[in-house]
Amino acid sequence: MTLQELGVTVGTMPAGPRGSICDVPGVKVGHTTLNSERFHTGVTVVIPGVENPFLHKPPAGVCAYNGFGKTAGLMQLQELGRIETPIALTGTLNVGKVHDALVGWTLAKCAADGHPDVRSINPIVCECNDGTLSDIRSRPVGEQEVLSALKHASDTCAEGCVGAGAGMICHDLKGGIGTASRVMEFGGKPYTLGVLAQTNHGSLKDLTIGGRLVGPRLAELAGRHEPDKGSCIMIVATDLPLDSRQLSRVAKRCSVGLARLGSYIGHGSGEVFLAFSTANLYEELDKTPIVPTLSFREDDMDVPFRAAAECAEEATLRAMLAADTTVGWQGTKIYALSELWGKI
Repeated sequence: MTLQELGVTVGTMPAGPRGSICDVPGVKVGHTTLNSERFHTGVTVVIPGVENPFLHKPPAGVCAYNGFGKTAGLMQLQELGRIETPIALTGTLNVGKVHDALVGWTLAKCAADGHPDVRSINPIVCECNDGTLSDIRSRPVGEQEVLSALKHASDTCAEGCVGAGAGMICHDLKGGIGTASRVMEFGGKPYTLGVLAQTNHGSLKDLTIGGRLVGPRLAELAGRHEPDKGSCIMIVATDLPLDSRQLSRVAKRCSVGLARLGSYIGHGSGEVFLAFSTANLYEELDKTPIVPTLSFREDDMDVPFRAAAECAEEATLRAMLAADTTVGWQGTKIYALSELWGKI
């Protein structure tokens, strides 16, 4: 089911050609999905515009809007404002194994690029809890799954029950991975902002789509209503030359998109938003003490703010619309929005 079939238009800004985070030049996404009677889990990776982000570090910022989460790598990111590995999303108890896999991948990548002496790496791994639908304690996502996602990363981003979205539940309906993009223009030049969402948050009775409160009727049909818990991860990419502080400000606006859909960001939901730019890379091998960079006027920040809000709302909806009804490892059935929509 698509937004068009739903009869909903999100915002007013134009989308990129794919309507995806991959509309930002160089950004790639890869998934490994584990679906069986026992597992609905996986890993999703975002390659941030460069093949070796350790040597060419993109500026980045983060907003831990509600910090009920087990992410790895955010402390150094907040301090230094740079990322140095692909960003990985997965299920909660897989974080350590995915972190280790990213370390191994980065060491090998740097060695292949002529730098075998790397001794410190800060992988970024974010998570949502998929324990309702998947046997989370078995921790099935490890090095093989991460390397496969990295190997198959491309400029086409699959949505729904894929990768880290396989076991997600969003507003008590089936969630997953969703994405969206918006195009901006400054000085006669186009720029793009895109969002990738891992949606595992919200309460169904609050769900609002296109300004219409549809949640109460859907809750009757689904026979399910849980508190707002479970987490939402948003990855924002742009080719605007924003610095780390500005990127943190943009990331914060993802909360607007969630609020438009009815989420109040509950106590047990870890809402973590991370933004990076493919401009103004920090060259690890360039030891020049003073490096010129492009800067973006604060007076114009309203445009990327709006773009982030619109993309966050659309990406969340698209994750739900692309998802399929799923029966979990203990028999819990989570309906897809598309299965119930025609009945309201």
